[in-house]
Order: sequence, then C-alpha cells, then structure tokens
Amino acid sequence: MKTVHKLVLKSYLGPMILTFFIVMFVLIMQFMWRYIDELVGKGLDMSVIGELMFWAAMTLIPMGLPLATLLAAIMTLGNLGENYELLALKSAGISLPRILRPLIIVVGAISISSFFVANNLVPHATKKIYALLYDIRQQKQSIEFKDGIFFNGIDNMSIRVGEQNPKTKLLTDILIYDTRNPDGDMTTTVADSGYITLSDDKKYLLVTLYNGETYEESRNYTWFDNSTLRHHIFDVQNGVIPLAGFDFERSDMSLFNSSQTKNTRELMIGIDSLEQVSKETAAASFKPLIESQIFTHDNTILSDSIPRPTHQKAFAVLDTMQKMSVQQRKELYERAISQARSAQGSFSFDETTSKDALAQLYKYKVEWHRKLSLPVSIMIFFLIGAPLGAIIRKGGLGMPIVVSVSFFVIYYIITITGEKMAKEGTWGSFAGMWIATFILLPISVYLTYKATNDSNLFNAEWYTQRYKKLKAFFNHIFAIKRKNHDKTEFAQ
Repeated sequence: MKTVHKLVLKSYLGPMILTFFIVMFVLIMQFMWRYIDELVGKGLDMSVIGELMFWAAMTLIPMGLPLATLLAAIMTLGNLGENYELLALKSAGISLPRILRPLIIVVGAISISSFFVANNLVPHATKKIYALLYDIRQQKQSIEFKDGIFFNGIDNMSIRVGEQNPKTKLLTDILIYDTRNPDGDMTTTVADSGYITLSDDKKYLLVTLYNGETYEESRNYTWFDNSTLRHHIFDVQNGVIPLAGFDFERSDMSLFNSSQTKNTRELMIGIDSLEQVSKETAAASFKPLIESQIFTHDNTILSDSIPRPTHQKAFAVLDTMQKMSVQQRKELYERAISQARSAQGSFSFDETTSKDALAQLYKYKVEWHRKLSLPVSIMIFFLIGAPLGAIIRKGGLGMPIVVSVSFFVIYYIITITGEKMAKEGTWGSFAGMWIATFILLPISVYLTYKATNDSNLFNAEWYTQRYKKLKAFFNHIFAIKRKNHDKTEFAQ
C-alpha cells in the first residue's frame, strides 16, 4: 500500500469511528427519551434497560451510517485541504479520484456490510425491541407509597399510608381496602403501623401490621337486604398476598411479526402472498353482487363488461311492478332493502379485507426497497462529503457538521415523504424509497466533477468578483441605453 493511501486511510478511519459513535449516541438518547415514560417507576434492572439500548442501537445503524459517512468524509478532506496536504498531493500529479481510491474501497465494503446488517441484524433487533417493550408495558409499577395518597397499583386493593420512615421503611396510619374475594366480600383493615414489601421474586406482597382492626363485610346475591359484618382486633397480623405483573416476564419473540422483522427473502414471500390475497379479495368483492344478489334482478345494470349469470331471466321490471298490489310492492321493497343491506355488508367486509392486504403489501415492498437503498445511500453520501470537504477546505466539527446535517435533513425529509406516499399507495414503492437517492445522485456527480477540477464553488471571493463584473456589465448596458435615449430626445 502506498504511503499516500495510508495517510488518507488513517485520516479517514479515525473521524469515521468517532462520528459514528457520536451519531449513534444522539440517536439512542432520542430513542430512550421517546420511551422514558414507560421505563420510569417500574423497578427495571439495569440489565433490561441496557439490553433495550443495545438492540435499539442495532436498529439505528441504518440511520447512523450514512450521516457518519458524510460527516467523516467532509472532515477528512477538509482537514487535508486546510493543512495544504491535499494541495501538495495534487501538485505531485495525483488526481482527486486517485486520492479517494482507498476510501472508495473502504466505503464500498461498509456499504455492502450495511446491507447484511439491515437484512439480518436489524429485523432480529426489531423483534427483540418489540418483545421488550411489550414486556415492559405489561409490568406494573413498583410499589411506592406516598404519604396520605392511595396506592392503587394492585388489582382490587387500595392502600393508604399516613407516613413512611425513609430509613426503616416503617409505615404508620395504614388503611387497606381489599375487594379481591370473588364472592364480593370486602375487607377493610386499619393499623397503627406495619411493613408492606414485595418478595424477592416479586410474586408476593408481604404484609406485617401492628395494633389494628379488621372489618369484613360478607355479601351474597341478596347483600342489599342481608349482609353480615365481622370485626377483628389484632396486635400483629401477617399476610402473604399473591401478585401478578410485578416481576419482569419474557414473552415469546415469535409472537411479534411485522414487515420490519423480516429479511428480504421473507419479504418476497410475503409480497407474493399478499399480492395473491389482494387480487382474490378484490375479485370476491364484486362476484356475489353479480351472481346472487342485486345485479341478478336488474337488466339495466348488466352490460358486456359484467357477465350475465346463467340463471338470469330477462323480464320487464317496471311492467311487472305495475301489476302488483300495494301489499306486494311493500313486500318487494322490504325484501330489496334487506338484500341490499346484506350485499352492502358483504361488500364492506371484502373491501376491508382487500384494503388491509394492500396496506400490508405496501409496507412489505417499502421495507424491501429500504434494505436495498441503504448501501447506495451510504456511497452517495460519501461522494457528496468527500468533494465538499475538498472544496470547503475546513476541518474540525464546525462547518462539516453544519453542511452534513443540512444534507442529511434534506435526505431524511425526502425519504420520509416518499415512504409515506408509498405506504399510502399514492406512489410506487420503488419511486417512494429511491427518490431521495435519485435527487442526491446528480448532486454527488456534480460536486465530484467540481472538486476534481479545483472549482471555486465555495470561494466567497470568487463570487464577489463575478458579482462585480456582472454589475459593471449591466451598468455599461444601461449607460449605453441612456446615451442613445438622450440622443433621440435631442434630435426631436
């Protein structure tokens, strides 16, 4: 490997790794902030939160890689240009494409690897996240008593604590309403003090009360007229109450399936199945109307485009109704209304099934194209960032971040818009997921051409000179027109 290539690779790999981890950190924090309300107050172990953050990081790689590639390319070439290393290489007869050759190979390898990440790792990580979030949502909040406020986190129980000692965890002025009895009996317990804690496995509530009274009201199906009340005074009362939902239980990941949890092979199988289902449901929506419901009794609706059923009998509907009595017409009208409503219900059901199949089909196609467009977008972002860095010639994290974020925001907005249109069926999935690539590709080619030819695209002095020349040209034109106008007036 040439010394020049080693220099360029060393200058690029450091910023690439740094910017990738910075971008991933920002994206993970955004993800955690989105679900922070569901994580707080449930007593989750740090291992669960760490696992959620890890799998979230895996799913965010397709978003972080393009931005990191763009930012690192601008920083690398900007540093080389700012330190006049890029100028020295060009003075030695090395063109910009030759300088970028090792970086293109590295970024190409990253692009190819990103496809396998998006195709294999991301679906598995997405399924893990769905399962973890479901389990977290199912877990109840940890038992935390607040002075003077009822705690209703346990089913069919309400517990109020007057005061809690933060050091000894001793509770005072305890009031418990218990309606867990399936027969409808209600128990009210009042105690001066006690302890209420969860067992280590979080499956039982351990209750120890001191100096209290228990009131139990027995009820039956005639409780309004006939009920009994039992009163019990105790010095110490111990209880073990079974609980559910306070321990973190894992769900089967196979229960969570969507377009985002499948690879390209599974997506293609799903696309073929959904296309067949959508065609069958669309055809089934009209067939009952034609063969056995409304259209079989109205010749004016049938046409060459709608095949006539074999049992269809032609008759003049209006002439037949004129011969009917009022009662017969009423019965015919009611029968027609009933049949029309039945046909409408059947058609609505088939139409809903067809729309659901089409919605799933659009999502599957969008995910399939997303996995293929990711490697191309990474390469395009590099071809945008490297020429921009060579033209701007500014390193560090100032100007590169501004330019990188601007291009990425444009790309993200276009991609989100195209994805939304594709999922709604307004655009094709290919156009929706590749439109951002098609827009940025000419820009990358143009910037590469300008950087190769040492363009003054971002040179403010060059634009100032061009503005002055253009202004002088128009002033000269206006001066000539004014002179000719004065001559014309003098001649008149």
